[in-house]
Amino acid sequence: MTTTDVLTGARARWLAVTSVAAGTFTIVTSEMLPVGLLTSIASTLEVSDGTAGLMMSAPGLVAAVSAPVLAITTRRLDRRVTLLALMALLAVANLAGAFAPNYPVMLAARLLTGVSIGGFWAVAAGLGVRLVPERFVGRATSIILAGVSVASVLGVPAATFLSSYAGWRTAFAAMGLVALALLALLATTLPPMPTTPQPHPSESPAHTTEQDPRTSESPARTSETSDPLETRIDGRPGWLSRPLKVILVLTVLTVSGHFAAYTYLRPFMEQVAHAGPALISTALLLYGAAGVAGNFAAGARAARSPRAVLITLTALMALSMAVLPLTGQTPVVLSLVLLVVWGLGYGGVGVTLQLWIMRSGGGEMGTALFVSAFNVSIALGAFAGGRVVDGVSTSAVMWLGVALAAVSATVAGIWGRSRTTGS
Repeated sequence: MTTTDVLTGARARWLAVTSVAAGTFTIVTSEMLPVGLLTSIASTLEVSDGTAGLMMSAPGLVAAVSAPVLAITTRRLDRRVTLLALMALLAVANLAGAFAPNYPVMLAARLLTGVSIGGFWAVAAGLGVRLVPERFVGRATSIILAGVSVASVLGVPAATFLSSYAGWRTAFAAMGLVALALLALLATTLPPMPTTPQPHPSESPAHTTEQDPRTSESPARTSETSDPLETRIDGRPGWLSRPLKVILVLTVLTVSGHFAAYTYLRPFMEQVAHAGPALISTALLLYGAAGVAGNFAAGARAARSPRAVLITLTALMALSMAVLPLTGQTPVVLSLVLLVVWGLGYGGVGVTLQLWIMRSGGGEMGTALFVSAFNVSIALGAFAGGRVVDGVSTSAVMWLGVALAAVSATVAGIWGRSRTTGS
């Protein structure tokens, strides 16, 4: 194999990784689409704002169920075929939402969106290990999951901006067309990924050739079985292992703590920090940009030591949430700095937990359970935070976030150490 062939193969691998990242961007943007369009949709379809809110909660719950269900039912299918089918489903769901004549049709479309979210994320989050050599898995996973952060920074605001000029139906239609375009891109760039991995050439310095990326796998993964649910750890199924159980507990604690506080960040900034709309928009933009940076910074390190990285991230989250309630009488710039710290911390959580699952041998079922726990935690955190806001105060919700982040760091420190995780 010539040097040109090697370079072409490497470019093909990273183009595939980038395409999957565009997929996660499209999935999350579609999921969050109603956030900036809620009142307009409610008015057009003649429902209350509270009822319209089901467009957000229902897909999340469906995604939590569909992730493990699809991991089981599609485990014999080529991963490429699965991703293409789920992206096609997302395109149909968004276009159905754009032309929904009434709220029941819209809600049905959003339920289809939830199926696509759960299945696509469960498969895509762990694809780095199938697309690039092992030494690049951390970087590839960071790129794939960066689509989640970028969707918050660019995707949702762009859709909201479009709707302000052309209406909410145009925003849904645009995302449907984006999904169709991405379907074509994925079909062009993704290699076949059968459930039985093919041998990957050695990565030793003396080995200078590479196989076609459409059939190659990393040497550390040649012991995988034909069934992605059958990964073994110490003679037990990987997705039932103790390390995976600990990671899922950490997911619930960390994500619930984040969304308990973050969901109510706007009223907190209005009532406690006395911030106006312009400052809040700036703060959220800075937070999102910090989240993207945190994703890549964590991914570069979590591939080697996910436990230590997660402890650092949750400590940053707890610190920023603890100091924020004290900023009412301090310069506004301090609040912005704290939100950047919070964004850096939470931005790296997803990639760190995903890489930890991969190190623990959880396989696709482990990733599916992670996606399920993640989505349930979003709903759980938002619900718990709402009860605190209504029953205590807006400031108190930050302390709930601090408590859950601190417990997560403690659990990771005490029970997170395991020889199977390498951390």
